[in-house]
Amino acid sequence: MRFARGWAAALSALVAGWAQSQSIGDIWTGQTHGWLQILSLAALVALLVEGVADAAKEVRRRRLWLRALLTGWLFGLGWLTGTFWWLFISMHTYGGLNPVLAVLAVLALAGFLALYYGAACGAFAALVSARGLSRRPLAAVLLFAALWTLAELARGTWLTGFPWGAGGYAHVDGLLAFLPRYIGVYGLGFVAAALAAMLALAGRIPWRRAPTLIGVALVLLLGVGLSTWRTHDLDALESDLRSDVALMQGNIPQDEKFVPGRGIADSLRWYGEQLQANQAPLIVGPETAVPLLPRQLPDGYWDSLVARYQRPGQAALVGIPLGDMEVGYTNSVVGLAPGQSAAYRYDKHHLVPFGEFIPPLFRWFTEMMNIPLGDFARGAVGQPSFAWQGQRLAPNVCYEDLFGEELAARFVEPARAPTAFVNVSNIGWFGDSVAIDQHLSISRMRSLEFERPMLRATNTGATAIIDHHGAVTYSLPRLTRGVLQGQFEGRTTITPFARWAAVAGLWPLWIGCALAVVVSALMLRRARV
Repeated sequence: MRFARGWAAALSALVAGWAQSQSIGDIWTGQTHGWLQILSLAALVALLVEGVADAAKEVRRRRLWLRALLTGWLFGLGWLTGTFWWLFISMHTYGGLNPVLAVLAVLALAGFLALYYGAACGAFAALVSARGLSRRPLAAVLLFAALWTLAELARGTWLTGFPWGAGGYAHVDGLLAFLPRYIGVYGLGFVAAALAAMLALAGRIPWRRAPTLIGVALVLLLGVGLSTWRTHDLDALESDLRSDVALMQGNIPQDEKFVPGRGIADSLRWYGEQLQANQAPLIVGPETAVPLLPRQLPDGYWDSLVARYQRPGQAALVGIPLGDMEVGYTNSVVGLAPGQSAAYRYDKHHLVPFGEFIPPLFRWFTEMMNIPLGDFARGAVGQPSFAWQGQRLAPNVCYEDLFGEELAARFVEPARAPTAFVNVSNIGWFGDSVAIDQHLSISRMRSLEFERPMLRATNTGATAIIDHHGAVTYSLPRLTRGVLQGQFEGRTTITPFARWAAVAGLWPLWIGCALAVVVSALMLRRARV
C-alpha cells in the first residue's frame, strides 16, 4: 500500500493534526510550541506532496484532489478536536447533555470547520503537479501558504467565525513573535505555513538560490528590526501611563453560578465586599460578576456601589447583564467613576453561538441542555473606551479578544485609541482544562498585535496582567478565589497592524492571499509545459 493512500495516510493525517493542537497549548503544561506547529503542518504538506508524486505514476490523476481533500479534512479534524475538546465539559458536565451526544457535537463542529482545510488541500493538489513541484517548488510553497491562510480566514470570519486555535497562536512566544505587530495572527500563520511547506519540500528546492533568499530575508529582518527599535525608542518618550489595578477572581462554581441562594448569593456577597473595600485606583470584575439585572438585585445593592464610586480616586469596571424584554438583553460591562452623569457602558458585540444567540434551526439542540441560554442583543463595533486617570480602557467580553480585526476598529482615530485592553471572562464552563491556557495565549497575541497591555479579570482563570510585549507580569493561580493587585503601563504608539486593520479589516490578507494563489498557480501551470 502506498504511503499517501489508505489507512496509513489517514492515521498520519489525524496524528499530525493532533500534534498541531498540542502546539497551541499542550495538555500537560498548556504551553505553546511553535516548532511543533511548523513540524506538524510540514507533515501534512509531505502527505500531499507524496500523493501528487504518486499520482504522477498513473496515466490519469484520478480523484487526486478528493484524496487530498480527505487528508486535509482528517488533519483538521484531529487538530480542532484536540484543540476544543473541552466543549464537551460545558455541554455534558454543566449542560447535562447525554455524553454520547456531547461527543458527537464536538466532532460535528470540528468536522464542519475542518472542511475549510480540506478544501485548501484539495485545491493545492488540483493546482500542482509532480513536474511543477520539481521545477517551481517555491511557487508550491507560496500556493500552500496562501490557500492555508485563506482557510484560516474563512474559519475565523464566516458564519460569525470561530478561529479558536488558529495556527499563529502557537508562536506567541519564540522567533516569530515580532511579526504580529505588522501582519497580525493570520499573517503570522501565513509565514508559519510557508516555513512548513519549505521544510516539506526542502529536497526539491534549488538551494543554489539560497544566498539570494537569505539576503532578501536579512534585508527584511533588518528593516523590521530598525522599525521596531525606533518604535520602542519613541515609545519611551511617552507620558507616564502607569496605573495600579485590582482584578477580582471569585471562583464561583459554574454549576452554582446562576442558582438562586447559592452561586448568585455568593457572587453578590463576595464581589460586593471587594468592590466596597478594595482601595486600588481601578477595580475590575469578571463577566457577569454581578449575575442579575440591576432591577433584580437586593434593595440598595446597586445604588450603594454607584455611591461608593462617586468618591474621588477610584473607579470600577464590572460585568453585569443589562436590558429588558423590549430593548433586548446585553452581556455588558459597566464603568463606575466619580463625576459621571451616567455610568459607562460597554455591550458585547461578538456573541457566542448557542451560548448567547441560538442559530436558526438549532433551538431543539439548546433545549436539551440545562444552561441559561438566550438570544442577546449585540453592541456596536468600536464602542468608546472607558476614560480614567489618563487611560482609555477598552473592554471586551469573553472570547471577543479572539477577533483582533474587531478590536482594531477602536484605532480608527489614533487620538482616541485605547491605551489598554480589559478582558472580562468566565471560562468556568470548561473546567480546569487547557481552554484557560489557550485563552491566555489569545490575549497575549492581541497585546503583541496592538502593543497594548491586557488586563484579564476572570471567574476561574487565567486572571492576569499582560504587558504590551505580550508577557504575563502578574497572575493568580487558577481555580482560586482572590484579588490580583498589580500595575500596568498604558501605551499610545499605533502599530502597523492596528493602522491597516482599523481601516481595512482583514481584506488586505484576503486580497493578498487570493493574488498569491493566482500568481503561484500560473507559475506552476507553466512549469507543466
